[in-house]
Amino acid sequence: MQSCLHIFVDGVVQGVGFRFFTERMAGRYGLSGWVRNLSDGRVEVEVEGEEGVLNAFLGDVRRGPLHAHVTNVQVSRRPATGQYTGFEVRF
Repeated sequence: MQSCLHIFVDGVVQGVGFRFFTERMAGRYGLSGWVRNLSDGRVEVEVEGEEGVLNAFLGDVRRGPLHAHVTNVQVSRRPATGQYTGFEVRF
């Protein structure tokens, strides 16, 4: 079953390669969507794919790349829309 996760990540997540880590993980899992930095220091992610694969991806997001320090992850789930054709880093 296809689902969509909308994720907000708090902590030391900007300036440490978090967006590009997320892009790599999404590519590894064959997921689509986007990631961007927010002005308040958080990272926002929207990603679509199979439920089991999304759970594995979410585990990677909770860990983050080597120099990140994730302190909180807020997740909302909803049905996938199929609107994304790949995964992009938004600037």
